[in-house]
Amino acid sequence: MLADIGQVEYRILLKQLAGLDSQSVYKADTSRLDSLFLPSFCDIRLVFAVVVIAELLAFIVVLSSGQAGAWDQLGLVSLFIQWVALSGAACLCLARPMLARLANTAAALSSYLLLLLVTALVSEIAFRITGMVSQSGMDHAGFLFRNLAVSAIISALLLRYLYVQHQWKQQIQAEAQARVQALQARIRPHFLFNSMNNIAALINIDPQRAEQAVEDLSDLFRVTLREASERVTLAEEIEVSCRYLRLETLRLGDRLDVKWHINTLPMQRKVPSLILQPLLENAVYHGIEPLPAGGTVHITGCVEGPRIRITVRNPKPHVGSARHRKGNQIALNNIRLRLQLAFGGQTGVALREVGDEYEATMYFPREKAR
Repeated sequence: MLADIGQVEYRILLKQLAGLDSQSVYKADTSRLDSLFLPSFCDIRLVFAVVVIAELLAFIVVLSSGQAGAWDQLGLVSLFIQWVALSGAACLCLARPMLARLANTAAALSSYLLLLLVTALVSEIAFRITGMVSQSGMDHAGFLFRNLAVSAIISALLLRYLYVQHQWKQQIQAEAQARVQALQARIRPHFLFNSMNNIAALINIDPQRAEQAVEDLSDLFRVTLREASERVTLAEEIEVSCRYLRLETLRLGDRLDVKWHINTLPMQRKVPSLILQPLLENAVYHGIEPLPAGGTVHITGCVEGPRIRITVRNPKPHVGSARHRKGNQIALNNIRLRLQLAFGGQTGVALREVGDEYEATMYFPREKAR
């Protein structure tokens, strides 16, 4: 019996190790694809862009020919260029996993040669099955050489553009991660000592509450050790924010009241880590703490068509009062940059004054963009 149990536990352990190994392989493959400068040409948006650019190129070719009746050849020229463009995009789509295993220089050279090969094959097929060559007055070699020359120039410009764009994006991401790490570091000195003092005071008075505070503090600092690019669910992000607010409640007591209105949010939506907690930290530091009577922080989340909107409202001290604090919007700028990197241009973060309150709002797509 014990031997059977041991075998069962051994098989379970092997399955767990296999699962961990498959996860690590998947993460490694994903990391290689992310490091490749070539985007995924399987994306329908890129396919549409390829079609539009190819059609524009067909118009340019027809306009630049200067021959009588050139517009009569527009359909045939468009068909040929679209054939080359879509075939090249399909080959780059299929070869992307293999190209990701190479350095960017080798991947660029391989992609360049692949596009030239596609152009040569499509040109050869067009030469054999259409009357394009005879109507244009060029022989086989001239037709093939012209197409390869045009393809060489356009492919070089395209790959150079994609490489520069990839380098620029990596630089922006590195800058964003540095800013996020600085933002995460701000959590530690801001209320660490106050939280520890409150926990020490609660040990003899309310040991259970002190234990809960220690767990909240440890979980909050565990979040700060995550990678800046790591994604979490909205439920996890809200849980971290709740732990932060519970720690602030130990310090502010009844002066801090929190109202949540987030029942309609899709809690499994993946978002960058620490996008809500800094807004709450600003609300407490700039809105609640300066007021002797404290106030209420309202967190409202809803789905508006294709996007999610989360709003944090807090009272504001009177301008010019001794307790009034002017913020520098570092947290807002960091959140704005991280959302843009994660979801593109369909995001935003805004701060405005509504009566006697500050209102910070962020929004991002409801569904995964790709």
